[in-house]
Amino acid sequence: MKRRTLLTAAAAAAVPFARPRAQAWPARPLRIIVPWPPGGSTDVLVRLYAERIAPILNQTIVVENRPGAGGNIGVDAVAKSPPDGHVIGIAAVGHLAINPFLYARLPYDPASLVLVGVAWELPNCAVIPAEHNPSRTLAEFIAWAKRKPGGITYGSPGVGTTPHLSGALFAKRVGIEATHVPFRGAAQTIPAMLSGQLDFALDNLTSYASVLKAGQVRGLAVTSAERVPGFPDIPTMAEAGVSGFVVTSWQTFFFPQGTPEAIVARFAEALREASRDEALRKRFLEIGAFLTWTTPEEARRRADAETPMWREAVAISGTRLE
Repeated sequence: MKRRTLLTAAAAAAVPFARPRAQAWPARPLRIIVPWPPGGSTDVLVRLYAERIAPILNQTIVVENRPGAGGNIGVDAVAKSPPDGHVIGIAAVGHLAINPFLYARLPYDPASLVLVGVAWELPNCAVIPAEHNPSRTLAEFIAWAKRKPGGITYGSPGVGTTPHLSGALFAKRVGIEATHVPFRGAAQTIPAMLSGQLDFALDNLTSYASVLKAGQVRGLAVTSAERVPGFPDIPTMAEAGVSGFVVTSWQTFFFPQGTPEAIVARFAEALREASRDEALRKRFLEIGAFLTWTTPEEARRRADAETPMWREAVAISGTRLE
């Protein structure tokens, strides 16, 4: 009896020092930080995805907007979050392949972000205000822009964004003089265009979907390699006469450095399952986005492959930020 008592006491004493069991993930609501303002293309698409992922993970998902500094504020907030898998970010190609050339210093290291895979890509669309511009085709608009004294103005959701740099590349390619006017997001750019303050934008198609369908702006060309099913009447740049101009903004979910591989894999599988949802795929196409799913390695390779193009775009724009 005495021996059994001693063994029991020894076992009890050992319990506090036993290795704890791995905590189930997610153990509490997830936060997805969007580095752009509410209502923009990224915000809309993240919320659509979150609606599908929440039941798969059996957990609430809260979408939080942290705009500013070309998205660097939101990306940095995620990069510096505890790596327990409960704070997730969304990064665009700009955060991986543009900002290293655009900013003298970055608050985060792009190489440290734990990518999940390309979730979608957004073609940009050349748009003009229907009420203030007579052009019906891209060729007509280019001819009109070349005749305009002092050149044209074009808007974007911020300095260094793909719409800004796409516009700079486009102007250089077709030989027009264009002055960039940055805004904080499409919610500000669109009213400026509708009022006639802006002549042009080469912005994410998703952001302009509603005003395109309403006929308030005219879509002249998309920057994807093929037409967008939701907007079949808008030609590609190649079809509109500007060859070799395929420029899309793709985005990836990511975790902070140090996040356990099992958590990343579980979230990636949830994304993959959601991407198979035909209703979600159709909804993305309706608003001008291509729903995709890739591995983290494929996302990294794509960023590396596109880096030279974006480096050139930054140089053309002449932009350098602190």
